[in-house]
Amino acid sequence: MTVTPSPPSPPDILRAPLIVEFPFTRSLGPVQSAFLTGLRERVVLGVRTEAGGVLVPPVEYDPETAAELSELVEVAPTGTVTTWAWNPEPRRGQPLATPFAWALVRLDGADTALLHALDAPGPDAVRTGMRVRIRWSAERTGAITDIACFEPYEGAAPEGGPAPHAGEFDEPVTGIVAPARLDYTYSPGRAQTRYLQALSERRTVGERCPSCAKVYVPPRGACPTCGVATTDRVEVGPRGTVTTFCIVNIKAKNLDIEVPYVYAHIALDGAGLALHGRIGGIPYDQVRMGLRVEPVWSDDGRYPDHYRPTGEPDADYDTYKELL
Repeated sequence: MTVTPSPPSPPDILRAPLIVEFPFTRSLGPVQSAFLTGLRERVVLGVRTEAGGVLVPPVEYDPETAAELSELVEVAPTGTVTTWAWNPEPRRGQPLATPFAWALVRLDGADTALLHALDAPGPDAVRTGMRVRIRWSAERTGAITDIACFEPYEGAAPEGGPAPHAGEFDEPVTGIVAPARLDYTYSPGRAQTRYLQALSERRTVGERCPSCAKVYVPPRGACPTCGVATTDRVEVGPRGTVTTFCIVNIKAKNLDIEVPYVYAHIALDGAGLALHGRIGGIPYDQVRMGLRVEPVWSDDGRYPDHYRPTGEPDADYDTYKELL
């Protein structure tokens, strides 16, 4: 283990585009199922509250009394903008590729507003109180995207108001996949920049807290316990000890690793806490606490692809129990 004072000059700023994506699959209760199935059939359903109001989108429990709600009500595909905000630069996955307004629209027959896109030539063409109607998607699957957007509409509300709807459809929608995605540019800052630069040299470098002397890997720039800046760089490892682990039985998208495999917390020699790494070179059911491991570097040598057993005797529990 070596200690090197940090140089006074700042490192080159690193930046990289990152994408965090998680498609969340969820099942639907009877109210949400009816709502999305209705959209597929070009019908908008709300739910009636105990006080007689109609909520769109519908919810399963009364927001005021918490009573279970089940009375479905069909509302009109026309409505009124209650408030809006202009979106001059649509992003990937948004309803329209051209500039549009995000609008809260209270459909005729409803007492609450629905958020969706409003197709308009510019912000001067949008106003609170304007009349709009639903533009349906050509292909509908039972999702909120079955409403392509709203568009301006000069007509009045339908006479007689909304009529009750039984909510009975063939092949109801019982589940949806909700994609969650975050695109951003990440800049790691001083401490993690030096950590990444060291990895490119096949070295692992942390930083020591001047107060509690704990060595953080990866470094954070400050000690989360003491709240003081970390100044001394400390090279740790490359070997370490498995403290805890889990067996992964689900194959992740775009990850070319056969299941089952093991991810573990690994306390590198000289580090004050464990980092996360995959264990390879050993059957998954032979991975254990105390296993001594070493890094196997990626083909480009920029980071440890996984860790493999060193062949050393297992570490004694007392040597890593504080790092669990």
